[in-house]
Amino acid sequence: MPELPEVETVARGLATQLVGRTIESTTVRWPRTIAVPCVRDFEARIIGRTVVSVGRRGKYVVVQLDQCYLLIHLKMSGRLMVLPQEEPLDKHTHTVFDLDDGRQLRFRDVRKFGRVYLIEDPAQVTSSLGPEPLAHDFTLDDFQRLLSRRSGRLKPLLLNQQFLAGLGNIYADESLFVAGLHPLRKADSLAPEDQARLYAAIRSVLQRAVDRRGTTLDDGGYVDAAGEAGEYQSDISVYGRTGEPCSVCTGPIERIVVGGRSTHYCPHCQC
Repeated sequence: MPELPEVETVARGLATQLVGRTIESTTVRWPRTIAVPCVRDFEARIIGRTVVSVGRRGKYVVVQLDQCYLLIHLKMSGRLMVLPQEEPLDKHTHTVFDLDDGRQLRFRDVRKFGRVYLIEDPAQVTSSLGPEPLAHDFTLDDFQRLLSRRSGRLKPLLLNQQFLAGLGNIYADESLFVAGLHPLRKADSLAPEDQARLYAAIRSVLQRAVDRRGTTLDDGGYVDAAGEAGEYQSDISVYGRTGEPCSVCTGPIERIVVGGRSTHYCPHCQC
């Protein structure tokens, strides 16, 4: 599933192509993609709307229109790309927005789990999300206050979108490795120095991944808005590297299942 760095990369790419464009028409080829009761209402409301900005909240792409907001969650396999209208549609393209410059914004989703929202206020969808871990005003004190209310294991906690917005399986594993913390460690067992290391690790891992335009795994599931793969996969320390040597101690990376999710860590470096 695309996580914060991938969604941020997609949003930045779309911003360069969509801001100032007007949506002239739309075609919904898989109605369940649209998170409203009536697809006809969705189509009617979005026609004639102009794109003001494109950003991100958690794992949502947030497209601000002149009178409302278009929110898109990519889920497992969603892709957003701007392409010429004459380029053939493939069977996995479920929603198409015709733009006033002869191009189309296309939402392609092989697994069909992605969702598209048209709402008056993003908070209607995102109000339950936790803080943005890369926000300038998200401080160590803020992070420590969040941790002070928690007692569960670290890996499920980092995946909880109500705790922090945007982290997923890849970057939770990578952050815990950088911080030297075991994924089964309890949140209320962390000393202040542990908390500080985890805060710094989360921010540094996510920022590095944003700078590297996200992670494209062997399945090729994620590409950016231009159809290009990310580059962070070459920087991965533990995720998906079961049995391979740790880059620090050379011991084998191990895999366990925590909360139903594959979790990768170094048993020597993380305690």
